Order: sequence, then structure tokens, then C-alpha cells
Amino acid sequence: MTDPVSFHEVRFPIDVAFGSTGGPKRQTEIVALGSGHEERNTRWADSRRHYDAGYGVKSLADIHDILSFYEERRGQLYGFRFRDPMDYLSCRPGETVAADDQEIGIGDGLETDFQLIKTYGSTFAPYARDISKPVTGSVILAVDGVPQASGWSVDETTGLVSFTVPPLVSSVISAGYEFDVPVRFDADQLVIDIGAFQAGSVPQIPIVEIRI
Repeated sequence: MTDPVSFHEVRFPIDVAFGSTGGPKRQTEIVALGSGHEERNTRWADSRRHYDAGYGVKSLADIHDILSFYEERRGQLYGFRFRDPMDYLSCRPGETVAADDQEIGIGDGLETDFQLIKTYGSTFAPYARDISKPVTGSVILAVDGVPQASGWSVDETTGLVSFTVPPLVSSVISAGYEFDVPVRFDADQLVIDIGAFQAGSVPQIPIVEIRI
């Protein structure tokens, strides 16, 4: 678990992030048997996202902003928020966030705390991903499909939803939200290329997801 002190609740420059590339990575061990069959085993229960934000740098102003952000994070030392341009909503791209987007728990009459999650897939082996960095003010909630305007709160640094009164037994708790990914820089050197007057680039800005 990451020490909260080593994480800054600030977002990487969003204009640069929207030009980035990357996505989830998993670690799978594959053993080929003499029969030609395979045995496969995953070493990670959760995927880990890797990005390269260098493609998003378009101007000297971008370089200045990235340099300042990198230095304040002390390179790899401090984590920060990153908006994944491909995956930052509880719903599908182009849709509007709704309180019934993602089921986050079933009431048992006792539990008051529920972690925000996003589920990928639905039929064979759905994957539930913890969402620990919801965007401030974006979370909306429903119980059995009925929007809840009060009676709950969300910790926007952990993604934990807390009810003042436990939801009833068998009630379905759902949520909609925007979210960031907790990340850090994945290099202790930022290489800047000033290739022309009033222009330049940062060929690589490696960023990796961290566990919160």
C-alpha cells in the first residue's frame, strides 16, 4: 500500500494526458507441455496500467508545465493523479454518467462502507477494478435504482463510499463517477529535446499505475 504522504492529490496536465498512449498490463506465466497443451497462471490479481505521455507534448508551454510538474513530484518519488484518455468514466465513452452505471455492493443491513469499483466484462470472467481516485464532485449514488441525494459520503482520496445508515438487506448499491488513475513517473530522468526555435518535444514520459 502506498503511503498517503508520498501521494500528491494533483492531476497531471490534462491536455498532455489526452495525447498519451498506453493501457493495462498483466503478468502471465505460460508453460508449454510436452503434449502441446499449455498451463497458464496469472501472477497479478489486478492489471497495472502503463502510459507514455510524451506524444501529448505539443509546445514549449507544454514542456514548461511538464518540467515543473516533474520537478515538484521529485521524479519517481511522489504519486499523482492521471486521467486515462481511454478510460475515465463509469459508463461507456460518449454516454452520460448515471447512478446505476456500476454495482458496488449488496446491502446486508450491517455494512455501511462500499468501495467504488468498475467491472469489465459480464459473461465469462468479469474483472472488478477498485476505483480509488474518483473526481471531486462527480460521484452519484443509487440504492435499488433510486438516486440518493443524501445519507452518504465518499472519500475522494480512496474511493470508499460510507452510508450513515446501513442499506437494507439485499438492496443493490450502484454508482456513477469520473475517475483518475493513481500513478507515478517511471523514470528518474526527463529528456527534453529542443529541436527547433520555439519548438521542442519530450520523446518519452513514462508513467506507471501504483497501488493505493
